[in-house]
Amino acid sequence: MDYPGRDGFLGTRASFMLDAVCLGMILVLVVLAWSILQVRRHRAFELHKRVQLILAVLLVVVLTGFELDVRLHGWQDRAAGVVGGKPDQAVFFVLWTHLFFAVTTLLLWIVVISRALRNFPNPPGPNEHSNFHRRWGWMAAVDMLLTTLTGWLFYVMAFVG
Repeated sequence: MDYPGRDGFLGTRASFMLDAVCLGMILVLVVLAWSILQVRRHRAFELHKRVQLILAVLLVVVLTGFELDVRLHGWQDRAAGVVGGKPDQAVFFVLWTHLFFAVTTLLLWIVVISRALRNFPNPPGPNEHSNFHRRWGWMAAVDMLLTTLTGWLFYVMAFVG
């Protein structure tokens, strides 16, 4: 079928950017977990700060490209399996669930990172902001996991098979 946009590389109906983001989220979760482990086990506060800022910048760049691709080429034809088609309602339900987690993750990351930059010393180290950062940082990490899992569920429901 001749869908709009560049075809993906995973052998599904998804676009290139959908495939890239789907696989890229594995790397994001691994790096996120590794960064948290570095600060918890090795007290590598500066490393944790750098990795989190790099992750945040990379996510903004990649997700901006992803959004441009979706806005320019759409996704519904690919999800329906036919140009001019419409996906099942279940696909939309999973998409809205995914978007809920994606938006809350974005907001949590903005809050956690901006407050960390304002409230931790340079070089970073534990202080009175640490409890807030730990609590809300974990919520942001769990939200990122839920964003990824619901994104993969959407991907499978919409583009596989």
